[in-house]
Amino acid sequence: MKRVVLLTGLVTIILAACSRSTAESLPTPSPTSTNAPIPSVTPVPPTPTPVQVTLNIINELINCRFGPGTVYELVNEFPQRQTLRAVGRNEAFTWWYVQDPGKPGGFCWVSADVTQPQSPTSELQVVQPPFVTITKVDLRIEPNRIVVACNQFPQTVFFEAQVTANGPTLLTWKWEVSTGVSSNEGTMIYETAGTQVINEYYQINAPGDYWVKLLILAPNEQVHQVTFPVTCTP
Repeated sequence: MKRVVLLTGLVTIILAACSRSTAESLPTPSPTSTNAPIPSVTPVPPTPTPVQVTLNIINELINCRFGPGTVYELVNEFPQRQTLRAVGRNEAFTWWYVQDPGKPGGFCWVSADVTQPQSPTSELQVVQPPFVTITKVDLRIEPNRIVVACNQFPQTVFFEAQVTANGPTLLTWKWEVSTGVSSNEGTMIYETAGTQVINEYYQINAPGDYWVKLLILAPNEQVHQVTFPVTCTP
């Protein structure tokens, strides 16, 4: 009986020692600081107001163009009594990018040679030349209707397109016909704004309803189409 009591006491002492050792080995949590610094917010600087310069017109009548040069399309004309507001310039300070008084929200370019700035222009932002596009295409076919005897095929039709660009560019195009025929790509150089003509012809071998498409591939994609009927009598 004494052995059992001694053994029970020994086990109790060992368990108590282990519990005390474990409790002593646990780290004491450090208190969380409630005085952490609040991050500062960096103020955003205000957007600078674009520089604008008032221009006096020194010629009787001046041109305002699509781009900075006489090779660009004429957009508007301003008389000598008109004042203009320049918001930009080209790199050479030879052309001013101005608000167009005749078109709210519109802009165009005037030559520095025909204007007098009322304040320094050195702070005007540089504006890059505009992207030149094809602005108008007049497509016609001749004849626009064919009526012949059925033994008079083939017949020839001629296509003509007057293509207008608003500045110097490289035009790329091709023709397509409803019969499945298509031409090779053609190119044409515009050294200045203006209109140039493209001609083509095609042979018709049977009556039917036909169409011809002119595909402008560059500088900006466009598709123009004309239709023409072909009939025959026995």
